[in-house]
Amino acid sequence: MSEPTQPVPVVERAGADLGDQSASAASYEPHPTLEGEEKPARFWSHRRIPAALAALVLLGGVGVLLYDIAAVRAGRSAMEWRSSLARELAERPLDDTGVLVGAGVAVALGVWLLVLAATPGLRGILPMRRTHTDVRAGLHRDAAAMVLRDRAMEVSGVQSVRVRMKRSKVEVRAVSHFRELDDVRADLDTSLGDGIRELGLGSAPGLSVHVARPGRKG
Repeated sequence: MSEPTQPVPVVERAGADLGDQSASAASYEPHPTLEGEEKPARFWSHRRIPAALAALVLLGGVGVLLYDIAAVRAGRSAMEWRSSLARELAERPLDDTGVLVGAGVAVALGVWLLVLAATPGLRGILPMRRTHTDVRAGLHRDAAAMVLRDRAMEVSGVQSVRVRMKRSKVEVRAVSHFRELDDVRADLDTSLGDGIRELGLGSAPGLSVHVARPGRKG
């Protein structure tokens, strides 16, 4: 008759307790891309809303200005706002607070529009490796972080984990309630390293893993 199965006790390092080691961290450097493989470009945002708002504002301002110029050419008096604006610009000194504030707002708006025009946007979508030249695929950061979080929760000893997915780096902070922290961290390095490669991203991000004990209650 077989003996009943007994639970296997958890063995800790001799002379150490859970408070001796509070955290363990390591970094994983991604493998370089394959030779001859091009790094996929980021997805460009259409930015329809900023473009539409800027176009409407410019169209309205130019339309009113052209109407007023045509009215003056036809013998009518200029609109009060244009006469007042011309008088203020002629009489007000350049170091006036209102002039400086207006110039600052105009410069900030122009820089914002230039940044929108020159940058791709869509930072939340990570480009994936292109297996076909006519097909492009992307993976949302939140979805990638969820996949890696599920893999991390499968590691023995992990109680909870938080994953932050960036364009060039994955930050993982895990809480382990048993096992040695270095062992848990090593398993997380292996599991998450494989998970990053299986995501099929065009540019594999680095991995930073930090493991700590749960905080003391009270």
